[in-house]
Amino acid sequence: MSGTSEGPAPAHLDRPVVTESEIVTSPGTESTPQPAALAAPSDPLTGPDPEAGPPYHSVFTAAPLAMAVVDREGMVVSANGTLAALLGSDPDSLTGAVAADLVDLSSDARTWHAYLEVLRGRQAKLRCTRRLKHPEGHSVWVQVTVTPLPEADGPLLLSVTDISSRRELQARLRHLQMHDPVTRLPNRTLFFERLTAALEAESYEQSGTGRIGLCYLDLDGFKAVNDTLGHRVGDRLLSAVAERLVRCAEEAGRARATRAGTPLVARLGGDEFALLVEDTTGTEQVADLAESLLAAIQEPYDLAGQRLSVSASIGVVERHAAGTTPTALMQAADTTLYWAKADGKARWTLFDPERNAHRMTRQALASTLRPAIERGEFALEYQPLVGMEDDRVHGVEALIRWNHPQFGTLTPNRFIGLAEEDGSIVPLGRWVLRTACRQARRWQVEHPDEPPIFVSVNVAVRQVWDSDLVTDVAETLEETGLPPHLLQLELTESAVMGSAGRPLQALKALSDMGVRIAIDDFGTGYSNLAYLSRLPVSVLKLDGSFVRGFQYEERAAASPNPADEVIVEAMVQLAHRLGLTVTAECVETSAQATRLRRIGCDTGQGWLYSRPVPPDRISELLDSPEAWVQAGAGKS
Repeated sequence: MSGTSEGPAPAHLDRPVVTESEIVTSPGTESTPQPAALAAPSDPLTGPDPEAGPPYHSVFTAAPLAMAVVDREGMVVSANGTLAALLGSDPDSLTGAVAADLVDLSSDARTWHAYLEVLRGRQAKLRCTRRLKHPEGHSVWVQVTVTPLPEADGPLLLSVTDISSRRELQARLRHLQMHDPVTRLPNRTLFFERLTAALEAESYEQSGTGRIGLCYLDLDGFKAVNDTLGHRVGDRLLSAVAERLVRCAEEAGRARATRAGTPLVARLGGDEFALLVEDTTGTEQVADLAESLLAAIQEPYDLAGQRLSVSASIGVVERHAAGTTPTALMQAADTTLYWAKADGKARWTLFDPERNAHRMTRQALASTLRPAIERGEFALEYQPLVGMEDDRVHGVEALIRWNHPQFGTLTPNRFIGLAEEDGSIVPLGRWVLRTACRQARRWQVEHPDEPPIFVSVNVAVRQVWDSDLVTDVAETLEETGLPPHLLQLELTESAVMGSAGRPLQALKALSDMGVRIAIDDFGTGYSNLAYLSRLPVSVLKLDGSFVRGFQYEERAAASPNPADEVIVEAMVQLAHRLGLTVTAECVETSAQATRLRRIGCDTGQGWLYSRPVPPDRISELLDSPEAWVQAGAGKS
């Protein structure tokens, strides 16, 4: 019998080593025996004189334990029949053989070194586990023990125990531990074991593409199957899905015919599955696999008389293995699966680093938003609201900016939604209100000869629900000394038109206080115009999409679409009939301004007049409005 390693058996104890093994050793003495004294050892089991020695030889020969006596040169002096039977040989042929070759002790460095130390008397014992090849073709797992016999500087006893049954039991237990009982697929533990091994450098540096792919999927609406048809049908569905996944993986493996072979299919838990693809050739390969998985899963199922149809959502990740960890790969796959669900289910989605960076940024912003308010990281810029008839600034809209220490200056669309989700919009909105009112009052005091300008502040619906907005406004006006008519509060159309109960009461109280209420982005929702007449609203701000429809070159031969003008003109006339003023947003050209003025818009806001600017620029404008307009400062 030979061991698992191949190669010529060396004649001396100086051997190459190639693999590892499992060994247990015991320390010994440091004395080295003299080889000359061991050249012709006597049989320690019969004594120097077999006729006079103790009758141990018969015990040695008939013992159920496979044993051999080995001299200090590593040669077999004698072996019993049990060892010969275990190795598929006979005792006589083992005499004079190299013991290390019989039980594969030279195939790895650690075992070989420990064996040499025992032969030299420097170590008291060696025990290791080896897998041997039987002449009949099957493998035998054995535990090998080498210990010195009691005779000083005498030979050693080599004992070999067949542990194949134990190893087989361990293998069966490991299989049960590493596989899902419902689908019989590898489970999460085995999947991560394989994934970790695939990402180790030695797995991809020597050969292959050095890339790795993952399809992470779950079934859409699987919970409904369990809830309506029961868990037994649910388990049958999972098993049927698993069979189709395995079939797709096998087909992909045959098509690839590469070193990595068939992708690993695993059930990670519930209705979640994963396919691990090693040595991928690029994203297209993994995307093709995901496409085949979707098609296979969507085919109808016949389960115990029940005909079912299900779909799946799949997150696809493909990247270089170098620098990737199992945790990072699974996080990317989980994120991408979430995208597939959010995008409508029954689809696969490829991991997008840019989209993920935006998500990570969103999380980072959400976690630091509240502390940023306390640290004073927010500032206000102001965009003028200019009269269409006189080109004078009538008011300004306060627009918040976040001077983030990591991401730079952020506009409201990057963080207002987050603030509304976690409730921090309430303290943030309160800060905006007080800062804007304080600044408006400062402009009023600093420019007593100019008509005072109002300040417009955006208000989220959650501010109305989660705080006492009326009290906040009243306290702020009293604290800053700003007259109520110089404050305008903007709410979106969907928020105002759906107001009832407490929000409507708050709007009426604010209007009674003298504060102006404006509907922002008017025209984007489904407005109940009859309801509009009963709301305490004084201003409509036309959404910029209407104004952008006015864009055209004055020198162009083509005329603008008259429908845009008709719609805007109708809304302006309706607002005026209701006693409301109209502000047009996103005015960018003088041609737009001319048409809006002809239609009857009261004020305009946009880059034609000015981009949002710091408060000191507004102060400059109020100091010399004519020079500012003539110089075109608002177009910078």
